[in-house]
Amino acid sequence: MHIVDSHCHIDRVDFDQFGGSVESMLAHANELSVKQFLCVCIDLENFDAVFSLAKKYPQIYASVGVHPTEQAGKDPSVDELLALADNDRVIAIGETGLDYFHVEQTSADWQRARFRRHIAASNQSGKPMIIHTRDARADTIQIMTEEKANAGVMHCFSEDWETAKAALDLGFYISFSGIVTFKSADSLREVAKKVPLDRLLVETDSPYLTPVPNRGKPNSPAYTYYVAEKLAEIRGVSVAEIAQATTNNFNQLFFNH
Repeated sequence: MHIVDSHCHIDRVDFDQFGGSVESMLAHANELSVKQFLCVCIDLENFDAVFSLAKKYPQIYASVGVHPTEQAGKDPSVDELLALADNDRVIAIGETGLDYFHVEQTSADWQRARFRRHIAASNQSGKPMIIHTRDARADTIQIMTEEKANAGVMHCFSEDWETAKAALDLGFYISFSGIVTFKSADSLREVAKKVPLDRLLVETDSPYLTPVPNRGKPNSPAYTYYVAEKLAEIRGVSVAEIAQATTNNFNQLFFNH
């Protein structure tokens, strides 16, 4: 069995909790059949750390982008994103998107402008986008539509079916994280039943959002297994079927789209 963690922040994982090194963390993940990883960049100041992991470990890939809530660091131009993405180990643009949980919609013009630049970089580079949306579903879909965003994933999905359907209609994939295992996530599990199997991805967003049965403990990419397990339960199929489908989907999106 082969599972891909389609969204994690390995550069931020507390390795002391998982054997003390990247190698021990990867070995732990392998024990749970998690064998490939997309390490996602959230600011340019830490891009080198993310990129270094992708260069050193063949099973780790990198993205380049600036998270919508990041304000202290560099705000990249389209050309800067394209320059940093110009490497086979960098397979995605993002994490980008909109987040009105921390910033009022009325004062978030800079977020929307940044999101549009990331979409332009994705369209010009041909590399898919990783989109974060929180309390901003309508504006997120509107900007994706206006800017003709044509390839990517709605990561750590926690919105309603209407939003998922709008993203699917634009050609995007839907990725579920440990949130889908949370006791309070009944409505999200209903969405997870409806997403077509050929558009489904799994992730941890580690070191955040640790899934059940390890809720409350540090998160690791290894725990993508438990997300796949929960999706299998929700959809009435085997974990192996979810693993195969989500691995195929990852390869289709990031290498064959």
